[in-house]
Amino acid sequence: MLYHFSFPHYSLPPRLYHTVRRSFGNSASMALKSFIDVGPDSHFPIQNLPFGVFRPDSGSPARPGVAIGDHVLDLSAVASAGLFGGPILAGSDCFHQPNLNKFLALGRPAWREARTTLQKMLSSTEPVLRDNAELKKKSLFPMDKVEMVLPIAIGDYTDFFSSMHHAKNCGTMFRGPQDPIPQNWFHLPIAYHGRASSIVISGTNIIRPRGQGYPSGNSPPYFGPSLKLDFELEMAAVVGPGNELGKPIDVNNAADHIFGLVLMNDWSARDIQAWEYVPLGPFLGKSFGTTVSPWIVTLEALEAFACKAPEQEPKPLPYLAEKVSKNYDISLEVQIKPAGQKDSCIVTKSNFKNLYWTVTQQLAHHTINGCNLRPGDLLGTGTISGPEPESRGCLLELTWNGQNSLSLKGTSRKFLEDGDEVTITGLCKGDGYTVGFGACSGKVVPAPQ
Repeated sequence: MLYHFSFPHYSLPPRLYHTVRRSFGNSASMALKSFIDVGPDSHFPIQNLPFGVFRPDSGSPARPGVAIGDHVLDLSAVASAGLFGGPILAGSDCFHQPNLNKFLALGRPAWREARTTLQKMLSSTEPVLRDNAELKKKSLFPMDKVEMVLPIAIGDYTDFFSSMHHAKNCGTMFRGPQDPIPQNWFHLPIAYHGRASSIVISGTNIIRPRGQGYPSGNSPPYFGPSLKLDFELEMAAVVGPGNELGKPIDVNNAADHIFGLVLMNDWSARDIQAWEYVPLGPFLGKSFGTTVSPWIVTLEALEAFACKAPEQEPKPLPYLAEKVSKNYDISLEVQIKPAGQKDSCIVTKSNFKNLYWTVTQQLAHHTINGCNLRPGDLLGTGTISGPEPESRGCLLELTWNGQNSLSLKGTSRKFLEDGDEVTITGLCKGDGYTVGFGACSGKVVPAPQ
């Protein structure tokens, strides 16, 4: 696939800009290819360039990086070398921070400037990094040798409920098939305020939570480890500049406040949640742990995979009515590796385009009352289920609240057991390349005694 890029003077260091002018002109097309070997199935070609934060070794300070093939490019090293020469980033120390929040706060012009510069810097035709052995040694690290950490400082976390198929399945289970989805769900993106402090990076163990469950007969409520621990297949939007208190964000400008997307597993203790959620909603059944993938894939990288969002009926109120309503064609998959087994089993295949409410509508609704969003805030989509049984995004749906068993190559599950490992992946298939998110994984370990 040919990518078409205009390389304006302001968004490149002078040395790179003049190379582009000589070779391609101001608006020429080029097939993007990196001087770094990138396998055909890699999630991280030059068309992607997701942002994360890493440590080269356990004793090093965290610093921002970009994934390219099987390597991580240290943005602090290339910034120190003067390779970000545009008007926004040249004088900024945003890549010398332990998280991406300062970069997120700069907004879309800075994000575009960084992406354009990085794509040129890493291209096969650009010698500035390719032919500099010393700088390559300082700035490129094998991905399997580094330690990934949370890429953002998350001040607030909101979890939405934006999949109609998930809402319908849950409503049918608990309220019956006659009217499974409440009337308000079709008028506004439902959400609750989650717990930011328990969001962890992929690879972190999840401790089985303890709490109360429904009483049996006349006995007191159950108390102990959750008996219905579940995964939830989600994604989350990473907030960029945000808004001032009292000043809502227009839905048609909302994309300028979304830096990108991550994979998310918003683990749920269904028994604890069922007992506590009336009348105020989830609490201990959700706040014990949420796992996110380490790499933030930018909206620019996803733009080639934009697709029309589902028709909304009734039509949303004017503040939620988008001039262009779009989702992204992101294939999602969940695998479970049962305790004591070597192989994983695919249990869910879904797609981001199944969301009824778009991420831009979610963000606009979040701010319509004047609520201020800040750089690094996280907006979860809610469970992303599709219309087919195999596209259901959690065990609650897959086993119909434990009424059925899910077969896993010689064993079965109704809910997660200690030692089970859940891995979520997501990717977009381009013409000869893949834009992916890596993996979002976590293993369940026993509750404390």
